[in-house]
Amino acid sequence: MLLEATKADLALIRTWRNHPRVRDTHFYTREITPEQHLGWWATVERGERKVLIFHYRDRPAGVVHFGQFDQAEGSAHWGFFLDIEGLEERRELLGAWLQMEQEAVDHAFDVLGLTWLRGETLIDNSVVRQLHKRFGFTESPVFEREVDGVTHQAVVTEMHADSRSARRR
Repeated sequence: MLLEATKADLALIRTWRNHPRVRDTHFYTREITPEQHLGWWATVERGERKVLIFHYRDRPAGVVHFGQFDQAEGSAHWGFFLDIEGLEERRELLGAWLQMEQEAVDHAFDVLGLTWLRGETLIDNSVVRQLHKRFGFTESPVFEREVDGVTHQAVVTEMHADSRSARRR
């Protein structure tokens, strides 16, 4: 289940996002400070992004976020991260991850009414790339992206509403 995040969720969100294994997969790998986190939350309050808390087996288990909305194209970019520590401790990581991806895709097209859903993934994050492919995302050609001052290769993963609908039949 995806529920809109509130200011009361900020500490939990920051804890999950600052987990070393989560940071290692993002384009900003340094630890997020409380001040940076509040600045990020201000973009949510201004309506520039939507942040949802993913619940798995009745427990908060991760974050799904949508931003870079393009009304003309009907697109947005998305990202996610999970409570790695808690889910691994309960041996629920894979099941939660699969459910979260499905719910995020459903939310993007069924609730937000998007035509295109996009994200960016580091090329060496093969596990996430495989998961996205399993759900029907396609990849752009490889491009270079700076991560903390170092150039890395990445891809845009994207899904169109029509291709998602065709896969569900």
